[in-house]
Amino acid sequence: MTTRGATLHAPTDARAGELERPPVRLPLVVYVLSLGTFLMGTTEFVVAGLLPEISADLQVSVAQAGLLITVFAVGMIVGAPLMAMLTLRLPQRWTLLLALGIFAVGHVVVAVGSSFGLLLAARFLTALATGAFWAVANVVATHAAGPAASSRALGVVGAGAMLANVVGVPLGAFAGQLMGWRGPFWALAALGAAAMVLIARQVPRDAGGDQAVSVRSELSALRSGRLWLALVACVTTTGGVLSTYTYISPLLTDRAGLAAGLVPLILVGFGVGALAGFLVGGRLGDRRPYLTTIVAPAVTTVLLLALCLLSGHAAPTVVLVALLGLFGLGANPVLISLAVRFAGKAPTLGSALTVSAFNLGTAIGSFAAGRALDSALGATGPAAVGTAVAALTLIPTIVIALTRRRRPASSSA
Repeated sequence: MTTRGATLHAPTDARAGELERPPVRLPLVVYVLSLGTFLMGTTEFVVAGLLPEISADLQVSVAQAGLLITVFAVGMIVGAPLMAMLTLRLPQRWTLLLALGIFAVGHVVVAVGSSFGLLLAARFLTALATGAFWAVANVVATHAAGPAASSRALGVVGAGAMLANVVGVPLGAFAGQLMGWRGPFWALAALGAAAMVLIARQVPRDAGGDQAVSVRSELSALRSGRLWLALVACVTTTGGVLSTYTYISPLLTDRAGLAAGLVPLILVGFGVGALAGFLVGGRLGDRRPYLTTIVAPAVTTVLLLALCLLSGHAAPTVVLVALLGLFGLGANPVLISLAVRFAGKAPTLGSALTVSAFNLGTAIGSFAAGRALDSALGATGPAAVGTAVAALTLIPTIVIALTRRRRPASSSA
């Protein structure tokens, strides 16, 4: 795959499930980009563990302080495709560096700011930079790894965000208790600046910007029906899992009867499962991409249904939550890889749209789950919503697999 404005040298659809064995080692730049997504994933959710401190310091309610998370999600939905278009003629190396620079500055503003409105603006700006970084990082990683290991590379890049939930967010909350809520933002700003050095060293100077591109050529990718199918799958697979995950605490305490002190440990189990799922899904996706995108949501649907039925029992619930992490997001790196392939001459836009789709799924799923929690279903409501949404993923993924079989063997994305 070349950079923006160039054709993605993906394997033919007819042979997509029969790729050669990926190389033993991925390029170092893939792991450097994974460090970047670790920082991005940490900053998105670290606020959740600092809400009481932020609320007290800025003299706003906890619900108002929660808008710092909401505005970030909105910024990600809007920012990924918007920034992909605005940086269209900029080399990908410079786009990554610029995004990390804005990321660092945004965290400094939050760390020193005293106005809640200023903090909201800084979080929105940071989200725009995060969306740009994530979209371009996916394309750079895919190009560096080559067609035979593209899903595996995307699994490693995405695993950085999964690791953020296991390590980054808990550490941020702990640091906030020790040094005040502004401390983690200072740390993220410093780490963002350090990541700029690594990106400058590892990403080639000529990455991106080597061919003339136009907005029209980029937008031509939107005519791809299979791209939209992949994006719909991104929305539903994430919405199904995270609608349940967002309200997992009431399910564990009210239904399963677990002590509140055990909830963080169970969430760590989910995070570890999600991290493993991203890595395993990426590996399997390079060999059987279409099968992976069907099996993972099918198993996820069964797990969510079992969670609805067995949530009154502690031991099965704990196991099911860990397995949900393993299977629930396992198809995501494959879906990103397919979207980049289906976008043709606009791989960065295709990647950016997956970032928006994942965040849109999170927003819609959590909203619907919140309504279900207040319904007669009670604590099992979010899991019921998640079951229905996850099952919808099978529609676009099966259609993608069927259309692949009908295309001639000589065709390529």
